[in-house]
Amino acid sequence: MDASTNPNIKNRLIEDEMSASYLDYSMSVIVGRALPDARDGLKPVHRRILHAMNEMGNTHDKPYKKSARVVGEVLGKYHPHGDTAVYDSLVRMVQNFSLRYPLIDGQGNFGSVDGDNPAAMRYTEVRMARTAGELLADIDKDTVDFAANFDGSLKEPLVLPSRIPNLLVNGSSGIAVGMATNVPPHNLGEVVDALVALIDNPELGLDGLMAHVKGPDFPTGAVIHGKNGILAAYATGRGAMRVRAKAEFEKISRRGKEGGEVREAIIVKELPYMVNKADLVAAIAELVKDKKVEGIADLRDESDREGIRVVVELKRDANKDVVLNQLYAHTQMETTFGAIMLALVDGEPRELTLRQALQTYVSFRQQVVRRRSDFELKQASDRAHILEGLRIALASIDAVVKTIKSAKNVQDAKDALIYSFQLSEKQALAILEMRLGRLTALEREKIDSEHAELMKRIAWLKEVLADEKKIFALIREELLEVKQKYGDRRRTEIVEDEGEIEIEDLIKEEQVVVVLTNSGYAKRVPLGDYRVQGRGGKGVIGVDSKEQDYAKELVVCSTHDYLLYFTDKGRVHWLKAYKLPSTSRYGVGKAIVNLLELEEGERVAAMIPVREFSENQFLVMATRKGVVKRTSLSEYSRPRRGGIIAITLREGDGLIDVKRTEGAQEILLASRNGMAIRFKEEEVREIGRTGQGVKGIELREGDVVVDMMVTGSGKSLLTACEHGYGKRTALDEYRVQGRGGIGLINIQTEGRNGAVVGVKAVNDGDEVMLVSSAGTVIRAPVAGISVIGRNTMGVRLMRVGQGEKVTALAKVVEKEAENGNGKKGHDGGRGGVERGAAPSDEIDARGMEKAGPDAGEIEYI
Repeated sequence: MDASTNPNIKNRLIEDEMSASYLDYSMSVIVGRALPDARDGLKPVHRRILHAMNEMGNTHDKPYKKSARVVGEVLGKYHPHGDTAVYDSLVRMVQNFSLRYPLIDGQGNFGSVDGDNPAAMRYTEVRMARTAGELLADIDKDTVDFAANFDGSLKEPLVLPSRIPNLLVNGSSGIAVGMATNVPPHNLGEVVDALVALIDNPELGLDGLMAHVKGPDFPTGAVIHGKNGILAAYATGRGAMRVRAKAEFEKISRRGKEGGEVREAIIVKELPYMVNKADLVAAIAELVKDKKVEGIADLRDESDREGIRVVVELKRDANKDVVLNQLYAHTQMETTFGAIMLALVDGEPRELTLRQALQTYVSFRQQVVRRRSDFELKQASDRAHILEGLRIALASIDAVVKTIKSAKNVQDAKDALIYSFQLSEKQALAILEMRLGRLTALEREKIDSEHAELMKRIAWLKEVLADEKKIFALIREELLEVKQKYGDRRRTEIVEDEGEIEIEDLIKEEQVVVVLTNSGYAKRVPLGDYRVQGRGGKGVIGVDSKEQDYAKELVVCSTHDYLLYFTDKGRVHWLKAYKLPSTSRYGVGKAIVNLLELEEGERVAAMIPVREFSENQFLVMATRKGVVKRTSLSEYSRPRRGGIIAITLREGDGLIDVKRTEGAQEILLASRNGMAIRFKEEEVREIGRTGQGVKGIELREGDVVVDMMVTGSGKSLLTACEHGYGKRTALDEYRVQGRGGIGLINIQTEGRNGAVVGVKAVNDGDEVMLVSSAGTVIRAPVAGISVIGRNTMGVRLMRVGQGEKVTALAKVVEKEAENGNGKKGHDGGRGGVERGAAPSDEIDARGMEKAGPDAGEIEYI
């Protein structure tokens, strides 16, 4: 059967029918279930619950009623859906951790922040909260429109009059078809202040409104980090905010068999909005179990009726800030609240800015106050009309009584009164219904007084309706009254953005030794792994030598420092120290080519640790052929992938060293054959990043520059040669010359000493580290090396084996590093003390012998 045989059947494409049906369904969900109205901030189910409770007389000043009774009333009269949907909505309006200002007062188990389910509706009891009364105030004064319920037997309000700006105050969340809303809750006092400011100045912009509304105010408190997300949400209707749990550090006293112990603990007191506390505690426990977060000794939940208290007890050696940052990064102690200010305006979904949301509410209250005033004026006028008739009757009471007595029936009496005293039908009926008690003099005075008061009110209501300013004044007054009743302090703290949690926030900041081997392997080793020895000792294994590989470059820095890698081809690459693989002294590390994008045959020549790229600091570079260059440090702050040019090299030349300076220091260049030149930094003019530089030293044939140092960092010059010998000479013996000269003799390199490996400016309290081609590292105090003349052979600094050579010299600069006794700083030059262990002369290096008898003694040659 089709349209040709039955006129009641119409042919239609299934695509058109599906499209139209789905659109109808979508709008039904959007308007009828999922999205709140911008005026009262309620979805239909919440509005119906409150209206039903109001109709039942289940107000805040009446006894509680069973939740099942309320749910049944809502289902039977207004909401034709499942009882679970209604009860779940009712429960949420009770929970003080879901709504900033709960709308229903509950008695019984309504769930918890641990995700516990509420008790069944037959066990719990409810009544409206005082705040809900403000949403329903004046609903019986024709302030809002009503519509038929689902079966047409009753009327229900399409919106509540709402003296409270509920959309912003309690927020709302919901998923419709193709859209979602997530309006954050706010502080009532702040929102009211913003509304009052907008009423006083309708042209007020976003900045003016945000002077009052600081940001969301979640019922669970917590901390919002950064204002950019708040600003975006208020300016556009959408914005993402980082919300962190509020945590504090506290000393916890533990009692054990061996006495008391005090430990540091992280105390979590407030959680981000809608975070399940039990799940959070379980997640932390799982992280500890999987060793993703270390440093936690114990975890317990001590929450009670007074508030949340989750105790994360730390181990003695744990860094509390690192552990806290790890918890923020790996758990819901930090969440992102994505605000979507979507609500129904005139029946259509719209994303609202803060100003639009406030303006929509003000316009709605303007309509409510006008309709209420109209209603009250009509009521007052009707009552005044009746009182005027009663006054006429009382003024001629004898004649009125006679007229009534002479009438045959009520209808005749009414008609006679209308005719004889010029009354309306309502006035005549009021006179007929008047009791004899109203004839006393006292009652006559009350009628006159009531009439006078009504005439004043009528005049005032007419003034209100004739003047918009008076309507706004009423709105303003009622808002301030609501604030006075229910306003409270802000719970959610808003702090300046500290940036996203970087991975370095999860890495403990400590001093490390960064080692780069001759074959291009890099690693970082905790500085404490190298113990202090006297000069002349045999050292410890600093890198596991493989296939003739040995440590070539060595610097001491913080794990949070930037490392600038300068290559022999004059390019610079950028890498954080913590990104290097952390290994033991014996570890090989990772090939630098896997960390940096080096060209074929390109090798790292220098590593510079940098914390900040200051414009007041400079990088001074030196090449093998004696060229020097000075450039501002800030020009190297943003290298591109693959590196950038650090210096333009002449043919056959290569970059050998880079130093950071303050701009008014002295530079010393040292050559392989024992020559050195000292000149002022100012003689090297500042040039751009891609410049070539100028001549620093005139080299003899076969000689090359091996090291460069800044003299301002020490009073003496320590020189190390490849056979393990070296010396310390006062810097005063190296007179300042003009750059470009031959320089002075620094050390005798013939015979026993061998070629110069490196030089460092040092003081008595410093420590140095020497690295050999076999991978052995020795750390020794400078104080054990006496100061001797410039043109001398020197003393033994490090014992080297057959065929072994010293390849690198580094100066140890500890920044608040802790030694084994928990004290800060280095050991003041005392040899033979290993960090983190008892004093010992033993060398911790796979059976290596003890230091020789001359360890700690001076050996002049």
